[in-house]
Amino acid sequence: MTPKLTSFAAGGGCACKIPAGQLESAIAGLIGNDDPNVIVGLEDGDDASAIRINGDTAVISTADFFTPMLNDPYEWGRVAAANALSDVYAMGGDPITAINLVGWPVDLLGLDILREVLRGGMEVCNEAG
Repeated sequence: MTPKLTSFAAGGGCACKIPAGQLESAIAGLIGNDDPNVIVGLEDGDDASAIRINGDTAVISTADFFTPMLNDPYEWGRVAAANALSDVYAMGGDPITAINLVGWPVDLLGLDILREVLRGGMEVCNEAG
């Protein structure tokens, strides 16, 4: 039986995010790279960065951690992947690769549940091409 996954989150959605105002305070005084190829960098406060690699081509990079927003592990994986991909789409990009970043309490939630989360995410990535 799958435990209530949302009980592992302090809040809904991206519950692990630091509120924008606190994040701004945390990075105050940090200086990003002033390279002209940095299209979207630290000072932009975006969910992704964009670096021009030549002409009209840029690499968009983003990473997300999602605490459980649903109790169904497969659906949680689908929603998390769609949300992560949306950061690239929002910047006008086409996702070409994705990497899973997983912090998982194996003692509390077995690998079978993790497999379902990853399966849901993989399905959304496959649908996106």
